Amino acid sequence: MATPLPRDVNAHSEAIRRLYGAVRSQTLALCAGLSDADATAQSMPDASPAKWHLAHTTWFFETMVLAVHAPGYQPFDARFGFLFNSYYETLGARHARPKRGLLTRPSLDEVERYRSHIDAAMERLLEAPMTAALLALIELGCHHEQQHQELLLTDILHLFAENPLHPAYAPARRGPRPARQASSLAYSTYDGGLVDIGHAGPGFAFDCEGPRHPQVRPAFRLANRCVTNREWLEFMADGGYTTPLLWLSDGWTEVQRQGWRGPLYWWQEDEAHFHMTLHGAEPLDPDAPVCHVSYFEADAFATWAGARLPTEGEWESVAQAQGCEGNFADSGVLQPMPAAGPSHAPQQLFGDVWEWTRSAFSPYPGFRPSADAVGEYNGKFMSGQYVLRGGSCATPAGHIRATYRNFFKPDARWQFAGVRLAKDA
Repeated sequence: MATPLPRDVNAHSEAIRRLYGAVRSQTLALCAGLSDADATAQSMPDASPAKWHLAHTTWFFETMVLAVHAPGYQPFDARFGFLFNSYYETLGARHARPKRGLLTRPSLDEVERYRSHIDAAMERLLEAPMTAALLALIELGCHHEQQHQELLLTDILHLFAENPLHPAYAPARRGPRPARQASSLAYSTYDGGLVDIGHAGPGFAFDCEGPRHPQVRPAFRLANRCVTNREWLEFMADGGYTTPLLWLSDGWTEVQRQGWRGPLYWWQEDEAHFHMTLHGAEPLDPDAPVCHVSYFEADAFATWAGARLPTEGEWESVAQAQGCEGNFADSGVLQPMPAAGPSHAPQQLFGDVWEWTRSAFSPYPGFRPSADAVGEYNGKFMSGQYVLRGGSCATPAGHIRATYRNFFKPDARWQFAGVRLAKDA
C-alpha cells in the first residue's frame, strides 16, 4: 500500500530522500542479472529495452528536476535528451520508439554511469532546502520510475518469450500462499447509491486519479475472485475464440488479424498446457488467475459467462474498504497465484493481475492537466484506452492504492492483465 508521506517540509524532505534511494536501487537490482544483449534487445514496438528504461527514468530526473532546479548542473551527455525522451513533445525531438532496440550504444555500463552521475547530482540537491513543489516533483519522478520497474518486467518477459530456449529471468519462488484449488465463483451484491471515487487528501497520487467526486452507482454484483485458467480453458473449449457473437467488432477483427486462440504465452503439448513466465516455461496452474489477456478477450469471456466487466467506479467503491495487500513484485513470486481459499468476500483485488474494467480512460469532472511538460504525463492519453485496477504480481507494493488508474489500449496483452466479473443486480 502506498504510505502517505509527511507534509511537513523537513520531514517530507527526508522521506523523499529515502524514497529516491530505495527506488533507484531497486531498478538496478531488477537489471542485475541481465547481460548487455538482454538489456538492449527490443521484442516489439510497444516494449522497450531494459537499458532504455534505466536511461529514461534517469533522463526524467535530469530534465525535469536537475536542469531546472540545480544551478550549475552539467549534463552527462547532451545527446541523451534525444535518445531517452519518451513522448514529451514540449521537450523536443526524440528517437523513434520502435527503434529503441537499435541503440547498441551507449552500452549498459555507460547507462549505469549515467545513472550514477544523476544520482550524485540528485543527492546534492536533496541535501539542500527544497520547496514543497520541488519535493512533489521528485516524488512524482520516483513513482514514475516504479511504473517503469513494472514495465521492465513485462518487457523482459515478452523478450524472453520470443526465445525458443524459454530462458528464466529469475529462479522460481513460491510465496506464503501454498498452491490450492480456487474457491467456487460467487458474487456479492452491493446496493445502489451515491459513492465518492478518486483521490483526495494527503498522500501521493497521479493527476488522473482526481479530483474526488460523487458518482451514482446502481446496485450490482461483483465476483469474489479473478477468473482462473481452468475457466478460461472451458471458454476456449466451448469455441470462445471462434464465435463472433461473443466479441466486440474491433475485438473480432483482432482475433482474425492476429490469430488469437488463447492468452498470450500459452501453448499446448499433447494434453498439457504450458505458459511462459518470468521463471521460464512452466505448466499452467489451472487455479491461478488467467493472465495476459486483452480487454477484447476479457469482454468476450464476460459475455460468454453471462456477466460483464465491472466499471472502475464499482471496482473502486469496493476496494476502498480493502487493505492494499496482495501478491506484488516484492514477494519475488512474479506470477499470479490462486486465491487464498473459500470466501464470498472479494479476494485478489490487489496484486496477482491487473483487472480490466469496462470504463474508458477519460478525465474525471474538474480534471485539469498542469500547463508544463509534466502535464503531458496522463491527460494526453485519454482517448482509446481502457482502465485497469488493482496492480499485479509485477507491481511494486508501495506503488498501488485503491484510486490508481492504469490504462492500456484494448488489444494490449503483454501486461499482467486478467479478469474479474460483475453483473447487474
